[in-house]
Amino acid sequence: MLISFLLLLLATVCVAFVGVGLWVFGNHFLTTDIPAAISHPMRLRGMIFEKLRICSMPQFVRFVHDLLPLRKHPDVVVKDLRFGTIPVKLYQPKASTSGLRPGIVFYHGGGGILGSLKTHHGICCNLCKKSDAVVLAVGYRMVPKHRFPVVVKDCMVGTIHFLKSLNTYGVDPARIIVCGDSVGGAVATILCQKFVDRSDLPKIRAQILIYSTVQSMDFQSPSYQQNKNMPLLSQNLAFYCWCSYLDISPSWRSAALKGAHLPAEVWEKYRKWLGAENIPDRFKKRGYLPVSREPLNEAAYLETNIILDVMNSPLIADDEVVSRLPEACIVSCEYDILRDESLLYKKRLEDLGVRVTWHHMEDGFHGVLTTIDMRFFYFPCSSRILDAVAHFIKGL
Repeated sequence: MLISFLLLLLATVCVAFVGVGLWVFGNHFLTTDIPAAISHPMRLRGMIFEKLRICSMPQFVRFVHDLLPLRKHPDVVVKDLRFGTIPVKLYQPKASTSGLRPGIVFYHGGGGILGSLKTHHGICCNLCKKSDAVVLAVGYRMVPKHRFPVVVKDCMVGTIHFLKSLNTYGVDPARIIVCGDSVGGAVATILCQKFVDRSDLPKIRAQILIYSTVQSMDFQSPSYQQNKNMPLLSQNLAFYCWCSYLDISPSWRSAALKGAHLPAEVWEKYRKWLGAENIPDRFKKRGYLPVSREPLNEAAYLETNIILDVMNSPLIADDEVVSRLPEACIVSCEYDILRDESLLYKKRLEDLGVRVTWHHMEDGFHGVLTTIDMRFFYFPCSSRILDAVAHFIKGL
């Protein structure tokens, strides 16, 4: 009797589990709103793994990358090297040339948590081939063992090593470009700022920032409201990366969302660069409701004010520094929680006389570039981004 009861109970539990799973699966696939502008929406339905709490969408992307062998590109020679303790990948066009090539130093994204030299291998291969340039991808130590400012320091060490050995790789010292996606784009512009007064190094010719994060202060912009549930970077994941990278307690999330983590005078000081009035009106049409910031939470400020370091928020660097930065190519994506950071930085650079080439992907979302070599998970937007970037490089 007892055995029969236990078997019946087990069967009931199994049926319930499968039923709940099917309900979540069906609810997600039938009701989740993937914007119509995004091509191949079924490829984004991988969020089902996030709904079932199996893994986050970025973890799923990295899982797929790790399963797949690195795709070989017949026109590109790839070498794994180390600059001291820093792992790097060197990409060189196989075709011979009589002159020197542009040199691109690439920093991968992933919030210091998810990206790797492997996840961005396809990007670097295609960038090398399309722009006929030497590409150096810099690896760096990551969360949880290593937090701010390790990422920037490792990238700086790798970049300086490369800049001092350009002859070895046939690179033109007058055409050095730093490039990155997401947090890698932040690294690119931070290093441009750091190198402004370095007379011992070749000057950086240009910076390429692909859906980059350039500030860690304000989480009330239109794109944060509009895209908080969009893959591959949701609001939940963005805050997880923010807390993990900066070693900030997740308990301050609510204060940060409400703007209570910084004093009123700080908000007023940086409003000219951070204020939503700097975002063109056309980017507010999908819904934006200005939110009043709550009074200062002093404890939150004491524990989070590291975000005011320009190595975390390069958008707020002094005019004297920003005005001397190299020209920029900025790529933004409509369905990206970080979209407005690109728009704000574009305006900041242009206001100070820095030349900017801007490409906005109306069907783009954060992390789309990492799908470039993922076959079934490939999105055409990724190729358009690389084509735009390669065109910019060839014009330098």
